[in-house]
Amino acid sequence: MTKEKSTNTLRKRKTKNPCAGCGLHHDLCICSQIPKLDLKTRVSLIIHRREMKRTTNTGMLALKALTNSEMRIRGDQNRQPLDLSDLMNPTHRTLLFYPSDDAIELTPELIAQDPRPIMLIVPDGNWRQASKVSIRHPELQSAVRVKLGGINTSAHHLRAEHMVEGMATLQAIAYALGIIEGLHVQQELLKLYQLKLHQTLKGRGVVVEN
Repeated sequence: MTKEKSTNTLRKRKTKNPCAGCGLHHDLCICSQIPKLDLKTRVSLIIHRREMKRTTNTGMLALKALTNSEMRIRGDQNRQPLDLSDLMNPTHRTLLFYPSDDAIELTPELIAQDPRPIMLIVPDGNWRQASKVSIRHPELQSAVRVKLGGINTSAHHLRAEHMVEGMATLQAIAYALGIIEGLHVQQELLKLYQLKLHQTLKGRGVVVEN
């Protein structure tokens, strides 16, 4: 059961002076509980610049847990056009993690087809912003598009989800790395996501009762 007090108003209120690490109010900070996971899989987060200002962003939180990861910023007109061609390195198997029409389901069988370590490219932003990574970066044309199977059955979300498979970036990365690296990685990242979700809802005045 969920008890909400003036939910619409609270959700529009921006967090004042949020923690730079987790995006939460300092009284709700979870930075001390972020795990450190050193994996063979490398995650490259391609984030839209506007997404970086949103305290509900979870992609950047994922990077803090994944030591073998990086962030690249797109959508900034004051910068040189973003070139992602170096991500197509033959030493790695490059997968573009986005549920496009031509994406195939990420499964253990698919991972087993190639022994090389994986470069997982993760577009981060709203649906429209993320979809442009595949369109506007022809250097990624040969990257295999992958997606998760099934739907998101979570009872609570950081943001409204308009598609049944929609989920937070950290959630999606957790499930993807669970398939690639193992269940223990998935569990650690989902635990981090649940902490972020719980503290965010708490800051909104939403009490979730089990």
